[in-house]
Amino acid sequence: MSALDHAPVSPGLWALAWRRLRADRVAMASLAVVCLFLLSVLLAAAGLVAADWEDEVAVNYAPPTFVGPDPALAALARPAPPAPPNAFDPLAGDIAALKDQLAAAGAAVPAAKAATLPFGADKWGHDIVKKTIKGGQTSIVVGLVAAFVAVALGTLFGAVSGFYGGWIDDLFNWFYGVFTAIPSILMILAVAAVLQTKGVLTIVLILGLTGWTGPYRLIRAEYIKHKAREYVMAADAIGASSWRKMFGHIFPNVSHVALVQVSILVVGFIKAEVILSFLGFGVPVGTVSWGSMLNEAQNELILGKWWQLVAAASAMAVLVTAFSLFADALRDALDPKVK
Repeated sequence: MSALDHAPVSPGLWALAWRRLRADRVAMASLAVVCLFLLSVLLAAAGLVAADWEDEVAVNYAPPTFVGPDPALAALARPAPPAPPNAFDPLAGDIAALKDQLAAAGAAVPAAKAATLPFGADKWGHDIVKKTIKGGQTSIVVGLVAAFVAVALGTLFGAVSGFYGGWIDDLFNWFYGVFTAIPSILMILAVAAVLQTKGVLTIVLILGLTGWTGPYRLIRAEYIKHKAREYVMAADAIGASSWRKMFGHIFPNVSHVALVQVSILVVGFIKAEVILSFLGFGVPVGTVSWGSMLNEAQNELILGKWWQLVAAASAMAVLVTAFSLFADALRDALDPKVK
């Protein structure tokens, strides 16, 4: 056995990053919270959780259980008292015949609506907990997919611009200057007003097409730095094509920058989706998201019904905070300058 077999193996970038993340308790706690939210998204998408969120299981605006039932709403949940024995009801026969027909047809008898729910109900009697989980599915999916679209565009544009340089670099820099000259929220609202269609795919396109500038700037700088290094020159000497050098040789060495940008943009895009849905440019009617819940809650606050606002805002705040802390820790873990 040679001495080379006993030589120590230097850990790679990802192994060192994972070692640093495991040593950071805040990062691991944030990662656990993010994984719980992602698990709820998968379960909701599979129909295992919150599939019946549209069922009217409670009276309108049923308060949370820890608040106690509203006497006026509880009276609506109770069945009507039976008529006195001597009262004459001219429709009694027709109603009895209709009940027999429904029973013969196998129609389900509507269940009594609850006067309270663990975290309350909205104006249609939907469970706020299930509605928050289903709304989180929409908001998180929009944030993740839009972030991947933006980073993919930014990586492609940055790679081409930084690698080729010249007039190609000038052209992409001109596009970059145009997009960054307009405030991001105004750019998002302008694109939303032009498209004039509502839907999850529309929001993803709006955010993805307007959010590529940050990844572009960083990836372009990395490609300018790496294209003059020895391993790229060696690939050029063996006849590798430009696209192979860009994405087969350079990109694996700058992929950590793209990954950090994804984690950062997810937070911003979740908040952007909430703002768009709150302003009426987001999800269509029949689709729930945290933004649409906040849009409904602004009218409910006038009536003193605060639980939908608290549920949606709390879920969004917890996820955004956890994702932000994890993104900061991931950026530090992947930074080779941090020991």
